[in-house]
Amino acid sequence: MPGGSRGNVRPAFRRWRAGRPFWGGLLLTLGGAEVLLTLKASLDVILHVGMQGLAGYLFPAVMLLCGVLILFNPSQRLFYSVIGVLVSLATWMTSNLGGFFVGMLLGVVGSCLTFGWLPDQEPRISRRQRRKAAKAARAVARPLEREAGQTV
Repeated sequence: MPGGSRGNVRPAFRRWRAGRPFWGGLLLTLGGAEVLLTLKASLDVILHVGMQGLAGYLFPAVMLLCGVLILFNPSQRLFYSVIGVLVSLATWMTSNLGGFFVGMLLGVVGSCLTFGWLPDQEPRISRRQRRKAAKAARAVARPLEREAGQTV
């Protein structure tokens, strides 16, 4: 019964995802993983070796760690996002130009998304839903206006 268990997992995952800055944490994690992977590139591909040693591996590892912590501890998202953006920008000097700019940009965008996420904000209503609600309100108001016009 794969369909039955999937029906229970998807809503649970959506509730879990809604309670945290999921996309920001995911992008920061992917950025850190990408920078770590470009450190293992062959010598023909490497543009900038970096600080030869700990800093080249430390900054992408901190990016990866901040992304995972954002996903599993969203109450400290502001601290992790500030550390994440600073470390993402530092990879430009230490880790192959920030993973050939891709990992650095993923980290910066993910950190900015996380910093701007508000947990208590109401979900946005789409334009289609607003139009549908306005149309329903007008449909209810028209008969009431006709009744008011007949009694006067």
